[in-house]
Amino acid sequence: MRKKIIALDGPAGAGKSSVSKMVAKRLNCTYLDTGAMYRAITYEALKRNISEEKEIVQMVENLNMDICAKEDTMHVFIDGEDITQYLRTSEVSSNVSRVSAFQGVRNAMVKLQRKVAEKGNAVLDGRDIGTVVLPDADLKIFLTASVHTRALRRYKELKDTDTTLERIEEEIKRRDNLDMTRKISPLRKADDAILLDNSDLTLEETADKIISYWKKVSE
Repeated sequence: MRKKIIALDGPAGAGKSSVSKMVAKRLNCTYLDTGAMYRAITYEALKRNISEEKEIVQMVENLNMDICAKEDTMHVFIDGEDITQYLRTSEVSSNVSRVSAFQGVRNAMVKLQRKVAEKGNAVLDGRDIGTVVLPDADLKIFLTASVHTRALRRYKELKDTDTTLERIEEEIKRRDNLDMTRKISPLRKADDAILLDNSDLTLEETADKIISYWKKVSE
């Protein structure tokens, strides 16, 4: 059977992680949430109270990061501690775009992501999978949705009770701008990627469409 490499890119709150997880399970693939990896770096930098690029890159170069799947969820470990539960806080969300734009951080993460993909049968999601990390992926999807839809999804996902929907909408607009205008690996649709707007689709319907696309390219 042909090995599968599926790349899903898109803006914050488009549902990449949830959809990728479902697609990977249905196709019996490994799922790699690259966004969680960058969130882990951001969380660790905040924890250590460092913000300068040089300091963060130095931290990454000496960081012991492990990833593994537990009950269909990718867990991230730093120095043996499972930090997955801390990765979706508003503080991490507000800082992850800035941290992930650092060249040294991206170099380290891309190397690890490619190592996972080399084994084949993998679904990876992020901002630059189809354009930078895996430009030769068998199937590339650019998943998006309206700002309001994405904000509503993130509002339900965030654990902070004092966060408002309006605040999240503004944060998503800010992140979109940062992600699309950064000099290193900006968020953009690969020329050969399929644009999929899931504003009015359920998680299952979105996964169904991606799997149907896969069946077409794998014939």
